[in-house]
Amino acid sequence: MTQTASPAENVWCPRVTVACVVARGDRYLMVEEEVFGEVAYNQPAGHLDPGETLQAATVREALEETGHTVVLEAFLGAWQWLSPEHGEQVLRFAFSGRAVAHDPARALDTGIRRALWLRRDEIAALGPRLRSPLILDTIDAWLAGRRLPLDTVASLLPGARP
Repeated sequence: MTQTASPAENVWCPRVTVACVVARGDRYLMVEEEVFGEVAYNQPAGHLDPGETLQAATVREALEETGHTVVLEAFLGAWQWLSPEHGEQVLRFAFSGRAVAHDPARALDTGIRRALWLRRDEIAALGPRLRSPLILDTIDAWLAGRRLPLDTVASLLPGARP
């Protein structure tokens, strides 16, 4: 007797990530991290956890990766990308926010070396050391003035707030 997969097992789901553009003057909050034994650079970014809103995930990832408490100000957009790292499609939701507090003694996520503030030209000069091409895309969207209301991304999760 052969078993057939249940409908739930046949559902394809992209990897959902969040990211945050945090500007201070002409500098942007970045993360230096180790990925597969190499140094890479990224914005505060990470994966959406079960039951978490996109906005809450963005604030959490910023704190865990940089020690900065971030208040979100706008939604920048959603990007689809085929990640060579994971060999699958990524759906990335990007927000902008401002850092309102910093805890320099906070332990950062595993693999994170440090948080740093870089100008756009310094970020672009990192070239292949950037974790994804979406980093510059989201900064450029922010520089172009894209600012969508936070409630553009709504959640129907119980107790969710934008």
